[in-house]
Amino acid sequence: MDAYLPALGGGLLIGLSAATLLLLNGRIAGISGLVAGLGRPGARRRADAAFLLGLVLGPPLFTALAGHGPRMRIEAGLPVLALAGLLVGFGTRLGSGCTSGHGVCGLARLSPRSIVAVLVFLATGMLTVALVRVAS
Repeated sequence: MDAYLPALGGGLLIGLSAATLLLLNGRIAGISGLVAGLGRPGARRRADAAFLLGLVLGPPLFTALAGHGPRMRIEAGLPVLALAGLLVGFGTRLGSGCTSGHGVCGLARLSPRSIVAVLVFLATGMLTVALVRVAS
């Protein structure tokens, strides 16, 4: 059971932050939408930037306070990472949102569009893993 506590805590914090952003700011915690909104004028831009800054600073802050953190190993080169980033960005625009907006907030609201989007995300991810494994 103890092995699941960090994942449970992380999930609770994600849900709490998404609910807080919605209740206090009236915004869905879709990261691609928040990032896109940074370029638009308006009062919500500051709150959106604070939310995004928390996403970026959260892991190093946790590592500093806990004395350990997640280990990451990136094996792809910069061109592959850049292409992957462009494809993800294109996909979030094509799908009118990202996994955080559809998967966390949309599913919680039982949005039919989000249910379809998450099923497409999952199917595409599984297909990509299968193709990469066959190719390597």
